[in-house]
Amino acid sequence: MEQTRILVVEDDREINSMLCEMLDENGYAAEGAFTGMEGLSRLRSGDYDLLILDLMLPYKSGDAVLQELRSFSSLPVIVISAKDTVQNKLDLFHMGADDYLTKPFDLDEVLVRVEAVLGRCGSSEAQRAPEILKAGKLAVDTESKTASVDGQELVLTAKEYGILELLMRYPHKVFSKANLFESIWNEEYACEDNTLNVHMSNLRNKLKAADPETEYIKTVWGMGYRMN
Repeated sequence: MEQTRILVVEDDREINSMLCEMLDENGYAAEGAFTGMEGLSRLRSGDYDLLILDLMLPYKSGDAVLQELRSFSSLPVIVISAKDTVQNKLDLFHMGADDYLTKPFDLDEVLVRVEAVLGRCGSSEAQRAPEILKAGKLAVDTESKTASVDGQELVLTAKEYGILELLMRYPHKVFSKANLFESIWNEEYACEDNTLNVHMSNLRNKLKAADPETEYIKTVWGMGYRMN
C-alpha cells in the first residue's frame, strides 16, 4: 500500500527531524527540506500529498513559497510559525494555507491537524484506510462519517461528528476547547465564543439518549475533554 507523502520545509534541523520522525512513526512517508528554494524544487519534481511549511526560511520565505506553490498546485499546506497574530493567520489563509500552527507546538496536535487536513482534502491514504472506532457500545465509521450506539445510528451534525471522531481517534488525549475548536472549525478560538459548548452539549445529550448508562465524553476540569 502506497504511503501518504509529506514534505516538511523547516530550516531548524532539530524541529525538521522531530516532525519527520513523528510522521514516519505514524505511517506517513516524510521528507525534510531546509530552505524555501529546496522546498520549491522538491514540490515541482515530487508527488506529495501534504506540505508542512515554516515561514522563516532562508533564501525564500515560507509565504513566498506558498504564493509560488499556488501558481501551479493545490497541494494542502499547513503553515507553522512563531507569528501568532490574527492578521498574519488571515493573510496566510487568503494566500491558500489550509491550516496554521503556532510555535511552540505539541506533536500530538500536529498529527491531529495533519489527519484533519488530509481528510478534508480527500487524501488517498484517508480513503484507503477507513476505520471503525469503538468505545463500549459506541462505534464511529470514518468512511461513511456515521456514528451508532449498539447498532442504532445517531443523527449528528457535521461538527458533532467531527468532535466525536477526533476524541475517539485519540481516546487518552485531553483536548482543550481551543484544540477542538481550531481542529474542527479551522478558525481561531475565542474564549467568549459559546459555539463549542453548544455542540458539545448537544452531542452529549444524543449519546446519553442512546445509552443512558454510559458517559462517553469526560470533562477534565481546567483542561478540556477526552473519551471516558
